[in-house]
Amino acid sequence: MEFFIITAIKAGLVAFVLLTLAAYLVWIERKVLAHIQLRIGPYRVGPHGLLQPLADLIKLVTKEGVMPAEVNKFYYLLAPFLAVALALVSISVIPFGRQIEVFGYKTYMELADVNIGLLLILAISAVSVYGIALGGWASNNKYSLLGALRSSAQMISYELPMSIALVSPLLMANTLSLREIAEAQAGFYFSVIPKWYIFQAPAPQFIAFLIFLIAAFAETNRIPFDLPEAENELVAGFHTEYSSMGFAAFFTAEYVNMVTISALATHLFLGGWNPPVVEPVAGFIPTLIFFGAAFFLFFHGRQSVATRTWDRFTFPVFGGVFLGVGAVFQVPMLKEALGPLFWFGAKTGFILFLYIWVRGTLPRFRFDQLMSFAWKFLFPASLVQLLVTGLVVALKE
Repeated sequence: MEFFIITAIKAGLVAFVLLTLAAYLVWIERKVLAHIQLRIGPYRVGPHGLLQPLADLIKLVTKEGVMPAEVNKFYYLLAPFLAVALALVSISVIPFGRQIEVFGYKTYMELADVNIGLLLILAISAVSVYGIALGGWASNNKYSLLGALRSSAQMISYELPMSIALVSPLLMANTLSLREIAEAQAGFYFSVIPKWYIFQAPAPQFIAFLIFLIAAFAETNRIPFDLPEAENELVAGFHTEYSSMGFAAFFTAEYVNMVTISALATHLFLGGWNPPVVEPVAGFIPTLIFFGAAFFLFFHGRQSVATRTWDRFTFPVFGGVFLGVGAVFQVPMLKEALGPLFWFGAKTGFILFLYIWVRGTLPRFRFDQLMSFAWKFLFPASLVQLLVTGLVVALKE
């Protein structure tokens, strides 16, 4: 009975946090892109626009859902549901930290402790193309169909180098369990260099990490690989005929997939929840970061000339919240659980920031360039990387 209660609580927490994060990733992306382009970004709805995601949600929920004539209704309605469902299922096998104890019951910080978690994620990602493909085909629109065809070709092509890049750390870990892969990266060389797989001897996986990241951008249809949605060519691509919650579902799936891919990269190459510095220094860094952010907010809240009127009230409030969060990290009962969660979230957030940074920096590829890059460069490079890693691991053993 305890198992089912704890699992239900974890499922509710993961779903709430993931969907909220997906919504606020839109806000973060708009803010970061605005700073890159010397703009302000959303700031009218709530302090610094923090309620903008809620306003967008209300708009999408209350907006009329228009179904075009002559669509295949069953597949038209199934496509966005399929995209979101598959995106949410993938995150269920990703661990967020070590084993913890809740009211005397020991549980892992993940929904399902599956010893073939990585294989399950790859299987789900292979099927997830159907959501976009069905949406474009069922819309009875040539622009949507072209977007669906582009997406199918793109995701199938880049799935190969991404999957091959994942095999290299698997050879070193000799397991498909994401939890065991993270645990295998604990420790440091000379108490300075973490034993993450991008640094770990005898075969550092930095090249595999780059290949994985590039393929991940293509798998999630992000710039410079967002050809299925190219607005200057296809209006909006595969989701041209979707409105209201159908439109929102596709973008929720995209941002959830970004989180999943970033979490997967964190586990396979960046040490999972293992900190980048030795203890006890690692235990104080989260507190110092939150205290520093609180000081920054208190300081700028007092600068009446440099801030808007409400900033003099909202900045100190958020500063107090950050002080409280920083203090919580030093509570002995919570420190053991929150520390790994912080480092896992920080690494995942860094990769998500790269997604946004690249979007504000690079132009879109042509479709022929996209496919040529996958088959003529990325695929051979991933094979060479795998062969070199296999040879080094075999010689070591």
